[in-house]
Amino acid sequence: MRTASALTGKRTFFNAKFSLKSATLSFFTFSLFEFYQRETALFNQYRYLLFLIKKDILSFQFNEIEKFTNQEADMALDSAKKREIIAKFGNDEKDTGSPAVQIALLTERINEINEHLQKHKHDHSSRLGLLKLVGQRKRLMRYLKRKDHDKYLEVIAALNLRDRV
Repeated sequence: MRTASALTGKRTFFNAKFSLKSATLSFFTFSLFEFYQRETALFNQYRYLLFLIKKDILSFQFNEIEKFTNQEADMALDSAKKREIIAKFGNDEKDTGSPAVQIALLTERINEINEHLQKHKHDHSSRLGLLKLVGQRKRLMRYLKRKDHDKYLEVIAALNLRDRV
């Protein structure tokens, strides 16, 4: 038969194991709580930063970051400029597919990318896009020269392009 002291010893051992488990559990719970607090603090700092940006306190820095991130969007042609080019080279205001209009739009995009590459010499992806646009414009010019030579001469004169097709 077991004595009372032996039972007590087992109980204390069991209690020690249980308290060790509960301590681990409480530590785990506490570390989750700390993590939650830290994440909440970071989220609140982020919200405060957005508040400052909205209040125009940090507008200069934000505008610089925005210029850097929207670099690709700045290189696209705006709709007013497109309409102006279409009105000048197209047959009517909805004529966007004729070769003369496409050549004029491509020329404008090529000029903008060329200006961009003057500032950013190491932007190789834009340089590759520029070469693709130049090739596309060359094919369209070859087509226009073959189909309507008078219109071709008119377009290259208006866009200051060389007759090298």
